[in-house]
Amino acid sequence: MKFVIIGSGLGGLSLALRLSSKGHQVTILEKHSSPGGRLNRLQKDGFTFDVGPSFMSMTYEMDELFNSCGVNNPLTLTELDPIYNVYFEHREKPFRIFKDLKKLEEEFKGLEPNLAEKADKYLKRAGEFFHDTEGKVVKSNFNSIPGYLLSLTGVPLKHLPYLFRSMWKEVDETFDSEEVKVIFSLVAFFLGSTPFQTPAIYSLLNYTEMRHNGYWKVEGGMYSMVTELMKLLEQRNVKLVLNTEVAEVISADGKVTGVKDTNGNVWDADVYISNSDAASFRGQVLRREKWNEQKLDNMDWTLAPFTIYLGVKGKIDNLEHHNYFLGNNFKGYADTIFTSSISPQKPYYYVNVSSKSFPDCAPEGHENIFILCPVPDLRFKSDWSDREELAQNIIDDLSKRVGYDISSNIVTKTIYDPAEWGNMFNLYKGSGLGLAHGMMQVGAFRPRNKDEEFNNLYYVGASTTPGTGLPMVIISSKLVTERIEEDHGPLS
Repeated sequence: MKFVIIGSGLGGLSLALRLSSKGHQVTILEKHSSPGGRLNRLQKDGFTFDVGPSFMSMTYEMDELFNSCGVNNPLTLTELDPIYNVYFEHREKPFRIFKDLKKLEEEFKGLEPNLAEKADKYLKRAGEFFHDTEGKVVKSNFNSIPGYLLSLTGVPLKHLPYLFRSMWKEVDETFDSEEVKVIFSLVAFFLGSTPFQTPAIYSLLNYTEMRHNGYWKVEGGMYSMVTELMKLLEQRNVKLVLNTEVAEVISADGKVTGVKDTNGNVWDADVYISNSDAASFRGQVLRREKWNEQKLDNMDWTLAPFTIYLGVKGKIDNLEHHNYFLGNNFKGYADTIFTSSISPQKPYYYVNVSSKSFPDCAPEGHENIFILCPVPDLRFKSDWSDREELAQNIIDDLSKRVGYDISSNIVTKTIYDPAEWGNMFNLYKGSGLGLAHGMMQVGAFRPRNKDEEFNNLYYVGASTTPGTGLPMVIISSKLVTERIEEDHGPLS
């Protein structure tokens, strides 16, 4: 069969590998000059930065992808230990976050009595939920909402409270220290949300980070995932067409007959798969009334990214590879971050310094600093003319907290605001991770990976099932492959 994949994010590349390994002809259309989507890199003035994702979890999903395609995993992965550092504004030293709960307890000595025991019980509950639902929900296709709800009846009733409380409620009832509560709820931000809005079911992310598989760095930087996948795709004669944006879908008799790019070229195939945002593709490319702008605006979207990429002269001892910088008003900050029309005055942010692990990412005697600050999407803040002011605010705060004059040592600087993120990666209103993961936007309530009208159009990636995150996107490529086989017969 002949396949056209629209977009070369990790979902599109993973799907291309699965299909081409079964002997099928695959063409990938990519609007940019390089593949990878948000899993990309910025190379500038001798520095290399991860543009988006900066670590890997559930690494066995990557193993599954490669093994199912008959190849060994070509990536070199090293587990992070400690996982990351967390800096609070009111404390001089950061907390190092370890998987080893005894080590973690030592970090919070005097703040959280019996932390190891409490965390062990918390992670055990989360782990039971993870394993009781992974096969039924995360790794399943659903044809209808009733079918999805029926599948949930197979989940043990003891997990029911997870559905009706927030992640913050879960950690609040488990731990005493405000700092520990905040740290255990940070994973909500990985979903592009806050712990006060994220369902407690996502405490399973604590389990995956601290017990199940941990977080891993990829030798050579995250973009190595893309370069290794591309090598395998080239061996399988997959055609990657860069600088090609799809603008129109041509159809007849309930099926897609071609997709037209902005240059007027028409690409034909037996089956088409969009690796663009599944909701906005339906609304903005297919122009479906059900997915018009007003209805899309009323859906729940993840936070937008405001990112800064700094090449800095000198070595900064008080920074590790992964760092979080937080203030003292966690709930107040989280309550306003989604909907404020002004930039935060005391922003919370994440700092990645991959040169700590991979010196080749920066010239000798320099650091590459990638800063991510979650901000409101373009529905709430459309004017980013204050971007330089916000960036300087963050740089000044970071300089103060690590005891190093970053501003005076900047060699290169690049800023991407939400509008740029939206334009670069077709992200609806600049939402960094697409649709949020509330109970009404997961499972069968999430945009399906099979189109409602065309019997040969499918979707892959973070905005369809099962959801956002690198391992979820790899699972997505497996689910859509299964869906295509259900409709069109075995692919090999």
